[in-house]
Amino acid sequence: MQTLTINIQNDTLMEKVLWLLEHFKKDGLEISSREDIEDLKLLKATREEETVSLESYLKNENWD
Repeated sequence: MQTLTINIQNDTLMEKVLWLLEHFKKDGLEISSREDIEDLKLLKATREEETVSLESYLKNENWD
């Protein structure tokens, strides 16, 4: 898979670029924002963490 990052400062141009890219989705193009990618990385990291029971979580929910 290839990844391409495009930085666009103009909202009007951003809409035009997204409109164009939407036409390639049926060919397998995936459009992700940088925020989406960061969220996915954080989600992936939590999968490696040890799970905690709901009872234990609720008992310790006010750790501050």
